[in-house]
Amino acid sequence: MSDRPTTITNPWNHLRQLTPARIALGRAGASLPTGAQLDFQFAHAQARDAVHLALNIDDLAAQLEQRGYRCLQLHSAAPDRNTYLQRPDLGRRLSDESAELLKNHARQNETGYDLAIVIADGLSALAVQRHALPLLQRIEEQIEKEGWSLAPISLVQQGRVALGDEVGERLKAKMVVMLLGERPGLSSPDSLGLYFTYAPKVGRTDADRNCISNIRLEGLSYNLAAHRLIHLMREACRRQLSGVNLKDEAEMLSLGAAPKVGNFLLG
Repeated sequence: MSDRPTTITNPWNHLRQLTPARIALGRAGASLPTGAQLDFQFAHAQARDAVHLALNIDDLAAQLEQRGYRCLQLHSAAPDRNTYLQRPDLGRRLSDESAELLKNHARQNETGYDLAIVIADGLSALAVQRHALPLLQRIEEQIEKEGWSLAPISLVQQGRVALGDEVGERLKAKMVVMLLGERPGLSSPDSLGLYFTYAPKVGRTDADRNCISNIRLEGLSYNLAAHRLIHLMREACRRQLSGVNLKDEAEMLSLGAAPKVGNFLLG
């Protein structure tokens, strides 16, 4: 028997302390070491579970109502999880019953709202259960300072990003913020995404929205995500637009630097 170790250490091993990426895993012969392979399979299982996990919408609504929020429980046109995963188009629009519910609510408030917030399960209900409420509390603190009127929180099952535009339009909201679980990665099964649209309406495209992603304890903090969002909302109200023409300069402005203007290639 040879005394040589069965696992050969990668010379970049020290770099693993700086990133959650799967680098410098070493090798055993021509394959991965057993430990690295098992870690990969475990992460893959976590990602799959996050995709299929059902959102406990009743529990989330109860938590929100305890904190003084009004809630509307809605559903997309996708009747179940399997349909939702196979038919993205159905997750982008409301069911007939939910559309009627918002129509009736809008009749009671003809003036509309400054802001509608939509919370949907997306591709990771786990992310919503862990991060939606604490992020919402940070956002609300700033909303009150700005004096914006807030629509009841819309909780949507089997929802995708574009559905937020329909909710915002039906509630006659000037702006809509969509919180939903992002597609799980092998190191982030609970990443929350935030999408913001000014003047929401059915037919808006991704170019009309601003996205703030990777909101979680190991990624973008709740405070920084809320700070970026409020900056986008202020600028959207001033310029009456959102999307690719509205840049996220919140960090730059918070450091006291003047935003760059024009094409950097032209000096």
